[in-house]
Amino acid sequence: MRELVAQAALRPSLDWELDFYSRPILEADGRKRWELLICSSADPQRSRASAAGADAEAGFRWQQDCPADSVNSIWLRQSIEAALAEAARQGWQAPRRLRCWRGSMRTMVQRAAEGLGLELVPSRRCYELVAWLQDRHRSVYPNEPGYLAPPPQAIRPVAVPLPEALRGESWDWATLTAEALAEAAEWQIGFAGLLPLSDALPPQTPVPGIRLFSRSRALAIAGWLAGLEPVRLEIDANQLILEAGLEDRWLLANLADEEAKAAAAAFAAAREQAGGFQFIAVVSGPDAERLEGFWMLRDLPDG
Repeated sequence: MRELVAQAALRPSLDWELDFYSRPILEADGRKRWELLICSSADPQRSRASAAGADAEAGFRWQQDCPADSVNSIWLRQSIEAALAEAARQGWQAPRRLRCWRGSMRTMVQRAAEGLGLELVPSRRCYELVAWLQDRHRSVYPNEPGYLAPPPQAIRPVAVPLPEALRGESWDWATLTAEALAEAAEWQIGFAGLLPLSDALPPQTPVPGIRLFSRSRALAIAGWLAGLEPVRLEIDANQLILEAGLEDRWLLANLADEEAKAAAAAFAAAREQAGGFQFIAVVSGPDAERLEGFWMLRDLPDG
């Protein structure tokens, strides 16, 4: 009974985002450094002065180096156990789910998570982790002995058209202000994936997105998108693409030249003005008050 009371007294924990991978640092033995990073997902109810800030209320973070000859699920499980113990010491409940964003490490993380009773979600919706990793690539790794220039980004998979039954009847471009998005937690939403906005973002900053319409299948489409783990929208040549999951790329629409040019400019402006924020909404019609699905996205590089 005391354990249940103690657990209830801890602060609720969101999902944990995990990256277990080699870093661009060559150790003295000639092997690359391996590192485990864990952080809690962003709480959409919490605003922050900086999108990548690490203030006292930013949630849980854990970092641990791994010897190159210990890269296995046993070491990873033991390290996650240590992270769970430290999180409890800091006053956090254990998470229900781990989000892992590297497909090459999925099996190893799965084995470690199963042994701890944690659900694994293969997903690139690891915005807190990516921001933290970006900061480490800028200000930590280059200052370490043995630093190596990072390799070029891998070629991304070709976008696959959405299944016919999930395309809806129509779609359109949409824009919301940062002020409106800050109130998204109060909207009527079936499936939601919200993110906190920076306090430094001016209230009238425009955030671009799209709306998908379907009078008969809106809820089903929203449920399907929720399972995809949507990450970001991208304009690639004349194609509107939704990136999702670990490496999925879904073709939403083919665009005319002028439309593609204008959309690309809008998304480029969002990267500069709105911290890369975007959104995708699923509704039954243009005048519907309820959103069957709504996801805030961010245009962040993969590392």
